[in-house]
Amino acid sequence: MSLVEDFLTPSEEQEVIDAIRRAEDNTSGEIRVHLEHHDGGNPEGRALTVFHYLKMDNTKLQNGVLIYVAVSDHSFAIYGDKGINTVVPKDFWESTKRLIEAHFKHHNFKQGLVEGIQRAGEQLEKHFPWQHFDRDELSNEISKG
Repeated sequence: MSLVEDFLTPSEEQEVIDAIRRAEDNTSGEIRVHLEHHDGGNPEGRALTVFHYLKMDNTKLQNGVLIYVAVSDHSFAIYGDKGINTVVPKDFWESTKRLIEAHFKHHNFKQGLVEGIQRAGEQLEKHFPWQHFDRDELSNEISKG
């Protein structure tokens, strides 16, 4: 097995997916988690590339959030689309990243992802509440590359 496949156990992966579903229950926003080996030395740039590859930039309200993890490089980034970036507090992504990082330092990867997803979901719900016409636009599964 690869480091990507070993990053989360199957039950932990399911808990992360469940956290995404719960976070998206009250918002039109979309949250994804992507795991891969290497970021090419630029986790933020790679997160943007993956964001586009996963078609997260096609959400109606530009309110997608990607938590990107380069497992072998021990790095990660959070990328929020234009719609969500314009309404969250100025330091929101950095403080969310610090929260996730604190868990990752202790190898609590699942908990870091779950809490990051919860924080993103709270902001998405606040600024993009669920409407009767909303539908889940993207998969909630963890993508791997």
